[in-house]
Amino acid sequence: MGNTSSMLTQYDTEEVQSHCQDLCENFPPRNLSVSSVMCLIRYSQQEILSLYQRFCQLDRNAKGFISSDEFLSVPEFSMNPLSLRLLKMVDGLNFKDFVAFLSAFSAKASLKQKVKLIFQVYDSDCNGKVSFKDVMEVLRDLSGSFMSDEQREQVLSQVLNEAAYTCDSFLTLEDFIKVFGSCKPEMDVEIPVD
Repeated sequence: MGNTSSMLTQYDTEEVQSHCQDLCENFPPRNLSVSSVMCLIRYSQQEILSLYQRFCQLDRNAKGFISSDEFLSVPEFSMNPLSLRLLKMVDGLNFKDFVAFLSAFSAKASLKQKVKLIFQVYDSDCNGKVSFKDVMEVLRDLSGSFMSDEQREQVLSQVLNEAAYTCDSFLTLEDFIKVFGSCKPEMDVEIPVD
């Protein structure tokens, strides 16, 4: 599957679909990885072929995985203020895990799938909890020099207090789902199908 000159066979696409289905059925996993945290949507064979073509374009050296540098070659990815956090999640993805990662960006993905990805971005130490410090780091990445640390702390403290949390609280995935439950994060990416 990693060779850019090869095409996916019917067997290959069914294998990717099976991989995605296995991840859904065995959720929650014991060891958390990018692909196992995403309870996947079911891609059509044509969508998988399109994703494979994009994967091969990114895998410039035909190694069978995509490196950080290759991900950074995507302008939308490299310009994202959270790109360094995302790189920790995507560096070295093989094709199956690439499909799994992208499932959270599908219009077909559930709110819970999208929130799981957002939670992973905030939970940089992968301990299953998001601290005040974790949120401050994301705010720093997002706001850059437009806000001082003092301003960020004031805003975050106020938001946490309004949500009945303190600066010493740890937020879990369930907390994130509760917070995002009333809105739908806009993070859909359309897969072009020829």
